[in-house]
Amino acid sequence: MTAERPTYVTHLECSARGERYPADTLHQLSRAGKPLLVRYDLARLARDWSRDDAEARPADLWRWRELLPVRRTGDIVSLGEIETPLIPIPRAGGARVLVKDEGRLPTGSFKARGLVMAVSMAKALGVTRIAMPTNGNAGAALAAYASRAGIETVILCPEDTPEANVREIALQGGRVWRVNGLIDECGAIVAEGTRQGRWFDLSTLKEPYRIEGKKTMGLELALQLGWRLPDAIFYPTGGGTGLIGMWKAFDELEALGWIGPERPKMFAVQAAGCAPIVKAFDEGADHAERWENAHTIAAGIRVPKALGDFLILDAVRKSGGRAIAVEDEATLQAVSDAAGQDGLLLCPEGGATLAAYRQALAEGWVGAGNECVLFNCATGLKYPMPSVTRALDRHQPIDFDAL
Repeated sequence: MTAERPTYVTHLECSARGERYPADTLHQLSRAGKPLLVRYDLARLARDWSRDDAEARPADLWRWRELLPVRRTGDIVSLGEIETPLIPIPRAGGARVLVKDEGRLPTGSFKARGLVMAVSMAKALGVTRIAMPTNGNAGAALAAYASRAGIETVILCPEDTPEANVREIALQGGRVWRVNGLIDECGAIVAEGTRQGRWFDLSTLKEPYRIEGKKTMGLELALQLGWRLPDAIFYPTGGGTGLIGMWKAFDELEALGWIGPERPKMFAVQAAGCAPIVKAFDEGADHAERWENAHTIAAGIRVPKALGDFLILDAVRKSGGRAIAVEDEATLQAVSDAAGQDGLLLCPEGGATLAAYRQALAEGWVGAGNECVLFNCATGLKYPMPSVTRALDRHQPIDFDAL
């Protein structure tokens, strides 16, 4: 591959006011304090690139390079980002329920998509130190990619972050600190350090490029389904980068002429113990208030306040979808059912999407004949599992009937 590759980035744009900002310059938020979005010359790209061109390439994240922001091949910091499979779960879900299993990605979660793009762009723009709050998987992905790029990282996580995540971050080179607070309180410490000029803040939506990595979920989904979209998508929603990114991807694909105007119903799935988007959706609000005393077993969606709340709510409403809150008990049951009935080990956040699908089916928000895609955002191997106490003494008679 050559050092330079075709790129169609034109500028960055404030997601709230539409103000333009130059590309190839280091940015955090817009002057309005809102996320910046990468914009492309889609008319020119439509003339230069086709669906056949995309399909002919290796099935990985980088097959979409014309719709991604990294200009120089040498700036790409890759750990082998594959196209993740769609797995049917006919027993636990239904005949037309598919799970997009993001646990197959590097570091075992969909956070790899956003962080490979953000770190590659940080490298391209000369960043040498990054800080970020995390509930676990994002910190693990940042540590891995930044270490590969030679970038120093400081990562803050709530003190009850899953132990596997904390150790993974440390082993992959991140300076990880446990904080006696939630992720937004970790983020406040990161923000203060940023104001002091100590590091670049890679928090969710505080730079433009994690969205671009996450939008590849939507690009892949369209290709895998033969250039159409499912009837509904159930997405575990904390910061909501992936939901926002997929909605952006669908608009870009339509502008290229690769799909039509039809959109899936977007279901933002939250835990009942931390459901600020659900509350705002139910109240008809454009922004979500901070959720106090947030608690759930699904740590990845325990985000009391999302910077991109208005973008999440806008996508959900325009799609005809909903924001759904599920109880932890339903999430645990869904994880158990998918594993025991269909052999697919979901993470708690993935289990929440199955629980939400069941709720949506019961309420009539989707039908049994609808094609629905659930996002399992990480491998279930990272999370605690029920203990097993049954044992055999090989020196005693074996009760084979009991076995």
